[in-house]
Amino acid sequence: MEQATQRQLVEEYFAGFRTSDHPRILATLTEDVEWVIHGHRTTRGKAEFDGEIENPAFTGSPDLDVQRVHEDGPVVVAAGEGRGVMVDHGPFRFAFNDLFTFRAGLIARVDSYVVPLP
Repeated sequence: MEQATQRQLVEEYFAGFRTSDHPRILATLTEDVEWVIHGHRTTRGKAEFDGEIENPAFTGSPDLDVQRVHEDGPVVVAAGEGRGVMVDHGPFRFAFNDLFTFRAGLIARVDSYVVPLP
């Protein structure tokens, strides 16, 4: 199989999150991946990343609508809106902006900015 483009890997990453498919998500990442969820948490390495895929404060898989994607060199930025369900507070909406930094054809760092919507 030919090497996936950065955009295709980002699409695969989001597809994995929509179905809580851990192996599908983890296959897009470097072993030492960093996930910085600004204002919340930073994970380092695939094991920590895996633990944050399905945060216990949430139930089910998120509905993610990627509205814009921009690519510049080793960086892909994806912005959109999503919906999820919190265990204690029920359904919620949010806007997100994820900045993916690539190294050797895989995602080496994800900077996530998540803003609650009314």
